[in-house]
Amino acid sequence: MSGKKNKHKHEEATHDIAAASSEPMSTKAYEKELKRLHVELVKLQQWVVAKGLKVCIVFEGRDGAGKGGTIKAITERVSPRVFRVVALPAPTEREKTQMYIQRYIPHFPAAGEVVIFDRSWYNRAGVERVMGFAKPEQVEKFLDVVPMVEKAMVESGIILLKYWLEVSPEEQERRLRDRIDDGRKVWKLTAMDVKSFDKWDDYTVARDAMFAKTDSSWAPWFAARSEDKKKVRLNVISHLLAHVPYEEIPAEKVKLPKRKIGKVKAAEYPFKYVPEKY
Repeated sequence: MSGKKNKHKHEEATHDIAAASSEPMSTKAYEKELKRLHVELVKLQQWVVAKGLKVCIVFEGRDGAGKGGTIKAITERVSPRVFRVVALPAPTEREKTQMYIQRYIPHFPAAGEVVIFDRSWYNRAGVERVMGFAKPEQVEKFLDVVPMVEKAMVESGIILLKYWLEVSPEEQERRLRDRIDDGRKVWKLTAMDVKSFDKWDDYTVARDAMFAKTDSSWAPWFAARSEDKKKVRLNVISHLLAHVPYEEIPAEKVKLPKRKIGKVKAAEYPFKYVPEKY
């Protein structure tokens, strides 16, 4: 399909899903649509590699907004050698002395790569501002400079997509409390999450200032409602597919050849089998 037709196809699909119902999406419907979108992501992956595209995707949002689950939904059926997820830890003492954007630049995509930032250089506009890790003048300087950096990225051939996942305070609190009660998720609740919990308004001010300065024509922000985790994942993937032009690369259907088994007798090796408890 052409890039233009591809864009219309996915925008129409997203509209149909959104218009169908405001009720929570069923798991069956979600899995069916996710499978379809995963097939398209594989086609996109093949096109990115074949044409040497450079794609950079930024995910931002409040704690519990669903960034990790959305990124997982994007990457679970594609190659980690093409789709790379970058989630940088707190800066080292050495990195604190560098130009702020410097530690992110080595992770920018080269030809044939899709790089996804699970939080990005926009930490300075969000958590660093709200929690006092950056001085006000540092934040203002960042907000003034980052549009120029992103313009340089785009002019170098990088396709840059920036997503903000928007969640209500009620749903955020429900998800954070769920992390406390679920042993599988407790690792997600950090000390910083707890400290940030009562700073909702501060984060709102920070978000609005960030949008005002960095929502440029060459690198706009796209906001996605994330009250329903299933829907936001599908909506973001559909939007991504519509904004990275690609075509399906024709390929012959793979056919497994006949194989001959039984000419070699297996050694009677004393394998140490894993106990079959299930």
